[in-house]
Amino acid sequence: MLAIRLVAAALLSVPFVTQDPNVQESTVPLAAGLSFADPLTIKAPHDFLRGFPAKTGERTANAVVEIPCGTNEKWEVKQDGVMRWDLKNGAPRVVEYLGYPANYGIVPRAMLGKEIGGDGDPLDVLVLGPAMPRGTVASVVVIGSIQLVDGGETDDKLLAVVATGPLGKIDSLDDLEREKPGVTAILKTWFENYKGKGKLTCPGFGSRGNALELLAKCEASFAHNEKK
Repeated sequence: MLAIRLVAAALLSVPFVTQDPNVQESTVPLAAGLSFADPLTIKAPHDFLRGFPAKTGERTANAVVEIPCGTNEKWEVKQDGVMRWDLKNGAPRVVEYLGYPANYGIVPRAMLGKEIGGDGDPLDVLVLGPAMPRGTVASVVVIGSIQLVDGGETDDKLLAVVATGPLGKIDSLDDLEREKPGVTAILKTWFENYKGKGKLTCPGFGSRGNALELLAKCEASFAHNEKK
C-alpha cells in the first residue's frame, strides 16, 4: 500500500503529455499534489490567490512560487486563482534572458491595486535561495523590498527568505548587504534588463519596515477590490 501511495504521489507532479508536436510543454517540476490540467494550466486542490492568508506572522508571509529560481517559463496566478502559463503573441511566454535570480511568485490575498498606484496585479515576492518547485506555497520571512517602475506603474516586490534555508539567518536588508554582498546588485541588474534596457527601472530597495507597510496596504487593496 505504501508503494502504491508513493507512486501515485510521484505521478501527480509529472508533466502533461500530449502527442501534438505544436503544443509547448513545461519541463519545470511541480510541487507535490499538483498536476497539469493541460499544457498551459495547473490543476490544484486550492485557489492560489484566495486559498491562503497573506501573513503567517508579524514578519512572515505566504509565498506562492510561480517561477522557480533559474528558470524562464513565465507562469502567473490569474485573478481567478488558477496558475497558467502566460501568453505573449499567442504563444507561451519564455523570458529571453538569464533565468530568474530568485523564486518568483505572489503573496495570496494581497494586491498592488490601481488605487494605491500599482498595476492591479497580486503583490509579487522574491524568495531568495535554492529553486523551489512551481506551485509551492511556503511561509517566508520578509526582509525588505525591491522598488520597481514598469511602464510608469509601481511594481514593487517583497524580498524574502525561507527560515530553514541556507539564507535563513538573514533577517533584514542590512543583513543581506553585509552577509551576502552583491545580491541586491544582481537583482537590480536583472530586473532592469530582462525586458530590454530602459523598459523597467529599479530606483532602489526598501527596508523590512517599508516592505511590511506595503504588504498591509496590499492586503487592504485586495479586500477592497474583492468587494467590487
